[in-house]
Amino acid sequence: PQFESHFFSSLIFWEVVSFGILLFILYKYAFPGILSVLEEREKKIKDSLDQAERHRSEAESRLKDYEAKLSAAGREAEAILAAAKERAQRLLDENEQRLTADAERIKGDTTREIEQERRKALQDIRTQTTELALMVAEKVVQRSLTEADQRKFADEALEALSRSQQR
Repeated sequence: PQFESHFFSSLIFWEVVSFGILLFILYKYAFPGILSVLEEREKKIKDSLDQAERHRSEAESRLKDYEAKLSAAGREAEAILAAAKERAQRLLDENEQRLTADAERIKGDTTREIEQERRKALQDIRTQTTELALMVAEKVVQRSLTEADQRKFADEALEALSRSQQR
């Protein structure tokens, strides 16, 4: 019976009316709830995207700050290292100069001491030579010389010794 033509038109009419009523009920009661859920979901998604964008911007900003700080720390470390190297080199130079000056002073002191000891040794040799010459002369003459004679012989011996050293 449904496919008979005289029932077919009224059936279509009632189907359209039923569908219209269904649409009206859905529009009045179901669609607002569904639309509000969809709008709420859209708002949450939009807020999440905005928040993600803010976090990304903040992360990029922090990354740039950290890179700048890292670069500054690297430059500061290089400056500290350069200053330390310069100070170490300066200390080495100062120590070298001080040691060189000390070595020169010690060398000069040693040279003066050696010269002083050489003069003292020469004076001792002259004195001993004079005494020896006087003893030999006294034994040769077999008498005691007077002090004036001793001085005369000492002067002659020193003069002879000086001449022999100059050669």
